[in-house]
Amino acid sequence: MSDVEMRDDRAAGRLDAVGDGEVVGHIEYFVLESPARALVPVHTFVEPAHEGKGIAGSLARELYAMAEREGIPVAPLCPYVVRWAERHSETAPAADPELLEAAKDWLRARPGQF
Repeated sequence: MSDVEMRDDRAAGRLDAVGDGEVVGHIEYFVLESPARALVPVHTFVEPAHEGKGIAGSLARELYAMAEREGIPVAPLCPYVVRWAERHSETAPAADPELLEAAKDWLRARPGQF
């Protein structure tokens, strides 16, 4: 879907896909600070009326592009982003196991956060 704009709302922990003035999908994420700074996607959602248009993949691609621009890794916990990264290893480097474990610990310490 080429007419979708990506908007990062860092304060809310959301990367939104916006088409025709409405949010058609998003990735919820947080920024891990320790042991190293990383983007951690937790959930990917696309509105049912917009499924099958490549929006989820565009969101994942933009999340990795954001991380690259910031010079930080991605530690994906979202099952969709994990599968997307496996299929796009040229764009999505494998996550450091230590970062993944730290991200899981962060979530466990904040039940109900996502």
